[in-house]
Amino acid sequence: MNLRRDVFQAIADPTRRSILMLLATQSMTAGAIASNFDTARPTVSKHLQILSECELLKPEQNGREILYHLNAGKMKEIADFIEPFRKMWDERFNKLENIMKNYKQK
Repeated sequence: MNLRRDVFQAIADPTRRSILMLLATQSMTAGAIASNFDTARPTVSKHLQILSECELLKPEQNGREILYHLNAGKMKEIADFIEPFRKMWDERFNKLENIMKNYKQK
């Protein structure tokens, strides 16, 4: 059975989230990415494979090296999914803040 991972399974792992943070500002090779972690390079390569399969990263062949780029479009899909929840929690915290302000005034 071939199980396809989705972006939420990919970002569930803290190492993969760290990789995404690294690549948020610049493209890097697998070796450069791996140098930021205390794990074996094959482990980092597996994380890169998963992120690429889920299209969160775009690998680009550059001579003998592969540069990994963050796929901002796919990240926007995640942000769009989370946005309604963020709005809900903002509303709840604003209500709580108003209650606390009223409580302090009494």
